[in-house]
Amino acid sequence: MTVHIPSPLRSYTAQQAEVAIAGSTLAEVLGTLDRQFPGFRFRIITEQDTIRQHIRIFVNEEQAPNLTVPLRPDDQVYIICALSGG
Repeated sequence: MTVHIPSPLRSYTAQQAEVAIAGSTLAEVLGTLDRQFPGFRFRIITEQDTIRQHIRIFVNEEQAPNLTVPLRPDDQVYIICALSGG
C-alpha cells in the first residue's frame, strides 16, 4: 500500500512524499516504516501505542481510530499533522 508522508515528517523518509509499505494492520505498517526510517513512528505514536493528539491517520477516506485498523494491499494511508501555535 502507499503511505503518504506529510511535509514535516519527510526529513525521516529522505524527503519522500509517498512510501510503499506492506502490512495487514496500521501497527504493522508503522512498525515497518520505523525499521526503514528510524525515529518515524515515535513522531506519530505515543509510548502507550496511541496516535498522538496532533496527528490524524486516514485509511482511504476514513479516519483511523487506533492502530488495529486492518489494511489491504491497495489501501492509501494518509498521515496528517495538525498545525498549532498562537
